[in-house]
Amino acid sequence: MFEDKTLVCQDCGQDFVFTIGEQEFYAEKGFENEPKRCKDCRTSRRNNRNEGSRAPRQMFDTICAECGAETQVPFKPVEGRPVFCLDCFQQQKEASY
Repeated sequence: MFEDKTLVCQDCGQDFVFTIGEQEFYAEKGFENEPKRCKDCRTSRRNNRNEGSRAPRQMFDTICAECGAETQVPFKPVEGRPVFCLDCFQQQKEASY
């Protein structure tokens, strides 16, 4: 039913093979369109999209409850709850195992 097809990547212009296995996978998933990009260009596009679409994580300044060092954490500290720098957090984590 399926045969390997040679397609042209719309990004780099190189030929790539749309294999029988890939065609079967597309059919199983109900995909109707053939791929437009070679594997390398798909991977590159996916990686660039993930990096570019993510907003930088907001960091909050705080003081480590264990060693007193100034540190930053990726969450808003809550009054009355201890916050640790990365080193002290890892030590706490190791001690609990």
